[in-house]
Amino acid sequence: MNLINKIRLYYNPKHGTFNPRNATARFDNIAMTLSFMPLLDWIAFIWFLASWIGYTYFARYKQKSTSTIANQLEGNRVEWLERMLKREMRMPDISSIGILQRNVTFFASTTIFIIAGLLTVLGSTDKAIPLLEALPWIEIDSRAAWELKILILVISFAYAFFKFTWSMRQYNFAIVLFGSAPDLDDPLKDRENYIKQTNWLLGRASHSFNYGLRAYTFALATLGWFFNPIVFIIASTIVVAVLYRREFHSATLAALYNASHHSNEKQLSDNG
Repeated sequence: MNLINKIRLYYNPKHGTFNPRNATARFDNIAMTLSFMPLLDWIAFIWFLASWIGYTYFARYKQKSTSTIANQLEGNRVEWLERMLKREMRMPDISSIGILQRNVTFFASTTIFIIAGLLTVLGSTDKAIPLLEALPWIEIDSRAAWELKILILVISFAYAFFKFTWSMRQYNFAIVLFGSAPDLDDPLKDRENYIKQTNWLLGRASHSFNYGLRAYTFALATLGWFFNPIVFIIASTIVVAVLYRREFHSATLAALYNASHHSNEKQLSDNG
């Protein structure tokens, strides 16, 4: 139904007035369509989406003014590239990028198996629901609700897969750039431009990998939905809190900072 027909459903063009009967009927149809799952489950699902999308935009905005793992790594990569250009033997640097690429490849391959397993479960709904209903603390309101939850997991891992594969390709491109790195006696402008462009590409690869890992963590939070919508809400909130602490206040961030700021070191702790 296009936009004009939707307007006509609520608006009587003959009399130029709003038609409350059509609006009420339409609302009842929507409510009936969504009635396969309790209201609390829909609230939990909306909270999950708001947590994931909201944190993504928050972290992207916050890193512009605050030290994070992402922008701190950017500075560390610049130092790495500057030192690499001073070395004649650069195979260890290319090997390091290859190791990063293999890590991403592992996650991409694992994600494919996870998606295949979830699709198998989705196709065996008639067998899966009776088995899970026999377990304590598992709530299954309807077949449609069960399938929606599985689909959310499939979509989450599919998103992660695309992020991992794009990160893998970007690391491939970075290997090419490492192989074409300028020599130390090349003009300073060429070397600075190389460092800038290569660092940007490595940053994009790192961000794509990070988004894939973030999808994993929120997919794990979705597992709480199979127990109870309240558990789902709590799990989504915990994921946001853990991600925020790790990206903005972790000892790992402090170690990365200390590696390039020797005169103003931050205190390290054993809490990660």
